[in-house]
Amino acid sequence: MNLFPKLQKRAEEGNPIRVGLIGAGKFGSMFLAQASRLPGIHVVGVADLSPDNAKSNLDFVGWPTERYAAANLDDAFAKGTTHVGEDAAALIAHPGIEIVIEATGHPPAAVEHCLYAFGHGKHVINVTVEADAFCGFGLAQAAEKAGVIYSMAYGDQPALTCDLVDWARTCGFIVTAAGRGHKWLPKYRASTPETVWDHWGLTKEQAERGRLNPKMFNAFLDGSKPAIESAAIANATGLAVPAEGLLFPPGSVDDIPTLMRPESEGGVLAHEGIVEVVSCLTRDGEQIQNDIRKGVWVCFRGDTDYIKNCFEEYKVTTDPSGRYMSLFKKWHMIGLELGVSIAAVGLRKEATGFATCHNADAVAVAKRDLAAGEMLDGEGGYTVSGGLRPSSISVPQGHLPLGLAHNVKLLTPIKEGAVVTWADVEADTTSAAYELRKEMEVATLAKQKAA
Repeated sequence: MNLFPKLQKRAEEGNPIRVGLIGAGKFGSMFLAQASRLPGIHVVGVADLSPDNAKSNLDFVGWPTERYAAANLDDAFAKGTTHVGEDAAALIAHPGIEIVIEATGHPPAAVEHCLYAFGHGKHVINVTVEADAFCGFGLAQAAEKAGVIYSMAYGDQPALTCDLVDWARTCGFIVTAAGRGHKWLPKYRASTPETVWDHWGLTKEQAERGRLNPKMFNAFLDGSKPAIESAAIANATGLAVPAEGLLFPPGSVDDIPTLMRPESEGGVLAHEGIVEVVSCLTRDGEQIQNDIRKGVWVCFRGDTDYIKNCFEEYKVTTDPSGRYMSLFKKWHMIGLELGVSIAAVGLRKEATGFATCHNADAVAVAKRDLAAGEMLDGEGGYTVSGGLRPSSISVPQGHLPLGLAHNVKLLTPIKEGAVVTWADVEADTTSAAYELRKEMEVATLAKQKAA
């Protein structure tokens, strides 16, 4: 509860936390919009494959030109300004950088950047949750071995959900479920970048004004991001996931305690201790009032009559039995909140969530009948969407992680709704992401057999 005063102290001492940002897209731009308001944090460099686009985004969010006009990283470090370039490796390796923020949104590249940063003794805040979903546990282990910190990005829903779960457990409550909200109807599974804005609720003009990427936003709509983020939450908290994927039960924030109980008690859960997503639409497509579409929540149980009575005495919203309650954060502000992670990692040497196990995967599911020879285009595209599965199913059955379903050729035809497997694709076996994932699968299989 004292991060901001500590940041102020670092500023007063002339010793800010020095960070490097890789990827100046939507998330990165949102963080950069806040950076000038954050004492004790110095963005030494921004690396992007298109420096001109990065500079345009800096202009767009209000940075004066002179602030990012440093000729190189050394110049930026000395003057307290920022250098914009395209060399991510140089940014990572610069001795003045303490924390690397990986925000490319490109899973294989993100894994390479993380591992390279660990090798240079740098902490990493990984915004590219698609990479965390399929090899977060491997990255966390690699960071621990290197003696550095690997962290989720505060502002994204996984880190915020982990925060709520940690709060509930630290208070002594029994967590029955946790997750995020979403706007969901089954037909959205087939959505493409061409249909996303009508479903999302924005006009094309509004999307263009905000420089919004239709493929990225479609990844939210078609169920991919909910699967990805739910996998990350499960792997960070140790919660389980539904065997056949997310149910997306419709409900308001006040419905969460009733929904997130075991089926035996009138809820939707197969059992306690699970990740789920609540939809803001009824199955008929009607908007639910007081929804949790943009937020996160945790549901927990009071296991004694005394705690039940406390819930009643303090007039909290519970399920009909009075034993289940929820706490929620109704909104998440994405990159605008990233300063919390930077402060936590830089000041306390503490991650804002990281994978502690390999419980779950977001796997590639065919959006339509796919023919052999087609190229998969990853989350939010035209060919596949994400489906959440327990690793006890996904690993033994050889399911292809969605984060590695980018620009890979299908070797066999796949029916709509079927999960794509490693055997169905011509995978790039030379990437660091592939190698780390396969190492994780071997370890996960061994653990499953031992159990």
